[in-house]
Amino acid sequence: QVQLVESGGGLVQTGDSLSLSCVASGRTFSNYAMGWFRQAPGKEREFVGVISQNGYLTTYRDPGKGRFTISRDNTKNTVYLRMNSLKPEDTAVYYCAASSKLLPQSATQYDYWGQGTQVTVSS
Repeated sequence: QVQLVESGGGLVQTGDSLSLSCVASGRTFSNYAMGWFRQAPGKEREFVGVISQNGYLTTYRDPGKGRFTISRDNTKNTVYLRMNSLKPEDTAVYYCAASSKLLPQSATQYDYWGQGTQVTVSS
């Protein structure tokens, strides 16, 4: 089992930046690709981006590409999501997830999920 705990969400204004963290415990963190997803009210959960097990590769969904950056520190069992130039449409609950696959983009390919952290961007 892998336990994931996100933090760093909050209320920000349009154009602000925010960094989310996700701390993992349990099995070996470096064995897992770490993804970020988000879910807005009334919408399906959507892929934000993913970082490979060693941190060398990342893939992002288009709306966040160029504004969002995922990084990880395997010594701290932590993955980060840095979000710049936030927009109201970025408002959602953000989830981190762990997968044993390489750069998975589908939620069904993830084995473990955090509880989520709310990000609200005011206009």
